Amino acid sequence: MTRQTRADGTLRHLLTLEGLSRGEIERLLDRAQQYVRPLGARPATSDELAGITVANLFTEPSTRTRVSFELAAKRLGAEVVNLEVQLSSRAKGESMLDTIFTLESLHVDAFVIRDAEAGVPGLVAASVAPHVSVLSAGEGSVSHPTQGLLDALTIRQRKGHVDGLTIAIVGDVRHSRVARSAHQALTTLGAAEVRIVAPPALLPGDDEFRGCSRHTDIEAGLRDADVVMALRIQRERMQDEAQLDAAAYFSEFGLTSARLRLARPNAIVMHPQPMNRGVEIASDVADGPKSAIRDQVRNGVAVRMAVLATVVRPA
Repeated sequence: MTRQTRADGTLRHLLTLEGLSRGEIERLLDRAQQYVRPLGARPATSDELAGITVANLFTEPSTRTRVSFELAAKRLGAEVVNLEVQLSSRAKGESMLDTIFTLESLHVDAFVIRDAEAGVPGLVAASVAPHVSVLSAGEGSVSHPTQGLLDALTIRQRKGHVDGLTIAIVGDVRHSRVARSAHQALTTLGAAEVRIVAPPALLPGDDEFRGCSRHTDIEAGLRDADVVMALRIQRERMQDEAQLDAAAYFSEFGLTSARLRLARPNAIVMHPQPMNRGVEIASDVADGPKSAIRDQVRNGVAVRMAVLATVVRPA
C-alpha cells in the first residue's frame, strides 16, 4: 500500500481510511465540523489554499462527489481544473501517468482521482513529485475514503458519537467501496457492532469486513440497529445484471417503513446516493423524519474541505 504520510507523520495523501488512527480520523471530522453551515446560511470560505491548483480527474460518471470536491477546493481559495479523463488525452492513448505528469508541469498541486480500476490512485500517489498530494474520490470497489468520513460525521452529528452504536449496512455490499470505507471508519471510531446485511450473492468474501456480523435476513439485520445505511445496487459492477430483478429485490431487501420499525425508535437512515427508489429504499423512508441523507450531501463539502486543507501544503 502506498505510504500516505510525509516523513514528519503528517497526512500527504488520502487513498484509504485503512491504517488511519482514531485520532487522525477524529481530527479530520473535527476540522470538517468547523466548515459545516446550516442550509440557508452562507457557506464557509477561506483563503487557506490560495495559489494552489487542484485537478479533478474522473474516469467514472459522478455528480455529488465531483461537484463537492470542486466546491470544497474553491471555498478554500484554490483554482480548480476538471477533467473527464476518458474524453481527453487518455482517449487518444495517453496513459494516466502521462496525463498526471503533463498537469504537474502546469503547476497542479493536488489530484483528486476517481477510477473504476483498483490501484490507480495509489499508482499516481507513488509517482508524483514530493510536493504533490493525491486524494481518492472512489477507487473501483475498493474504497471511497471521503464518503466514509462524511458518513461518520453525519452519524456523530445525529447521535453525538459513534462509540457503542449498532450500524447495519444493507444491500449490495459485495460491490460497494462506500461500505468498505464506512466499515473502516466506524470500527476505528468504536462502533459496537457493524452488520452487513445482503442476499448471499451480494455478500463480500469471507476475508473481508473482519469483525462484522453477517445477515442474509433483513429483519434480523435491522433489529435494534441505531443506524441503517442502505446501499445502491451497483449494476455496472455486476457480471450479469439481468439476473437482478428489481421488484423481487425490493420485496426481499428493500428498506421500507415497516422494516425500519425493527430498528431502534431513534434510528437514522442513510444512503450514499444516487438512490434507486423502490429498489433499495422506499421514498417515504428516504424522505422521512429519520432520514439523514441530505445531511450526508451537505457534509460532503465540509469533509472534502477538511481533507484538502489537511493534506495540501501551500508553498
